[in-house]
Amino acid sequence: MPSPQIRALDLTDDVTAAAVHRIGRAAYTVEAELIGFDGIPALRESLAEMRAQALHWAGAVSEDGELAGFLAWEEEPDDGTGIGTDISIDRLCVAPAFFRRGVASLLLRHALAELFPGRPVQVTTGAANTPAVRLYEALGFTRGPDFSPAPGLVMASFSRPTAARPPGPGTRPGTS
Repeated sequence: MPSPQIRALDLTDDVTAAAVHRIGRAAYTVEAELIGFDGIPALRESLAEMRAQALHWAGAVSEDGELAGFLAWEEEPDDGTGIGTDISIDRLCVAPAFFRRGVASLLLRHALAELFPGRPVQVTTGAANTPAVRLYEALGFTRGPDFSPAPGLVMASFSRPTAARPPGPGTRPGTS
């Protein structure tokens, strides 16, 4: 399969928003099974609630126009340092039909290199979500403290002080 193309997503478009919502629910259902916790807020989020989020959206679109996955993030207010605003990744989801095809890595690499290069980036995921943990570690994120926002849920926090250049395919973090 050729690599999907990355493009901005417009959630005011009904078809796009419905696809994002469907993929998010499917991906979070799989994560809920991986981490043993079905209280992930996005699982219960309505389409209207998802669209109301103050997020930026980018998607990986397959050659035939199918949305394979998406990334959503928010920009924290500038702290006055001139370094640029911090980026907080809110969700990174891949349609189950596209699992293990590099879609999440493609989205995240693109975002780090093209959408917010040189800016600090934070993200959290279920600590037991091994594929996500491996992805963030492979792309040079540093694992911070785990925390428990709800009984039965342990989250892992990750950060990249700057997102200047993610490691290339087949390289280890810090060797690119």
